[in-house]
Amino acid sequence: MGLIHVVTAENGTIRFPHLGIVLDHVAKAFSVGSLEIACYGIVLAAAMVTGLLLVMKVADRTGQRGDDYFDLGMIAIVVSVVCARIYYVAFSWNYYSSHLGEIINIREGGLAIYGGVIGGAVTTALFCKIRKIKFLKTADTAILGLVWGQALGRWGNFFNREAFGGYTDNLFAMQLPVSDVRSGEITAEMWEKVKRIGGTEYIQVHPTFLYESMWNIGVLLILLFLTFRVKRKYDGMVFLNYLLLYGIGRFWIEGLRTDQLLLPGTQIPVSQLLSGILAVTALFFLIINKWRMDHLKSRM
Repeated sequence: MGLIHVVTAENGTIRFPHLGIVLDHVAKAFSVGSLEIACYGIVLAAAMVTGLLLVMKVADRTGQRGDDYFDLGMIAIVVSVVCARIYYVAFSWNYYSSHLGEIINIREGGLAIYGGVIGGAVTTALFCKIRKIKFLKTADTAILGLVWGQALGRWGNFFNREAFGGYTDNLFAMQLPVSDVRSGEITAEMWEKVKRIGGTEYIQVHPTFLYESMWNIGVLLILLFLTFRVKRKYDGMVFLNYLLLYGIGRFWIEGLRTDQLLLPGTQIPVSQLLSGILAVTALFFLIINKWRMDHLKSRM
């Protein structure tokens, strides 16, 4: 009859014991008749739409054409999702090589942000070349929508009970029922410190999705300040600051996670390595550009 029903995980409870928060029956999906819609997908869609609206608003306020960013967004969103999945599958090939039918199934997660960033950057470069607009200036504006999308999109991991870190007993510690998470993401330390509450076993972990969401909101505020309050700037400055600040945060947070994508044949987390490289590279160019600006100012 078209009625909407909530679909939860097996247990459905998520707890933050030190904050006194207990969330019962947290939805994993909604079913409308025979159609099931994952909360993960709803959150990602909301992140993309609101991120695009933010970028268009900033473009209009900075003397650019919001319509250009709408056109770019329509293309970049699709390409970024595809590239995010390719990146994830490529570095999880040991699993997907034996489960080829699951490669296109993103309902349970499995999108790597850096794959999306790379795909979006290449798309933006090609778009700018075709439209004959400045790539770095475009990147400075588009990156605001990206970092907002990352901040909101991480909550899809909350509904999927994924992208968490190892055991912790800090203020933000999160408890998840063992039955609601993938067994391969539960470490030996988590098993040793499993909590039994009301007959249910819970692991207690770092809510790394929350850390990254909060970090990204902080990054967005800094980038907005650079966009609207700093007068002495150059094309690419906002984009470089994003690479630096996001790279630092992701480098730290990635080290806490238990579902890291590893470089083949190593124990090196690929996203942590990439974060470090991007942060160092961005810092180098920020220093060089500041030196150039100071040098030019001294000659005036």
